[in-house]
Amino acid sequence: MSAPAFYLLAYDISDDRRRAKIAKIMEAMGARVQGSVFEAYLTPVHLETLLKKVNKTLKKEEDSLRIYPLCENCREKIRTVGRGQATPPPEVMIV
Repeated sequence: MSAPAFYLLAYDISDDRRRAKIAKIMEAMGARVQGSVFEAYLTPVHLETLLKKVNKTLKKEEDSLRIYPLCENCREKIRTVGRGQATPPPEVMIV
């Protein structure tokens, strides 16, 4: 299995019920860093699983999900101001 890559995921969901469902999916796969922004370490298989689950709920005409892959070099340059820190890599990944 491929090593997990670091992703920044952000969604804009117009409906409260759909937004809650998407949030639950994201919380299972990553760490919430802002209201609708998550950081996650995902393998290609995990990313595809996440997308399949999201696509069952998300309405493409009204909602959006943005997925930004960040390389290791970019991840190391993440800066935060105020509370919080970048999500550290998992020490052990359970599959």
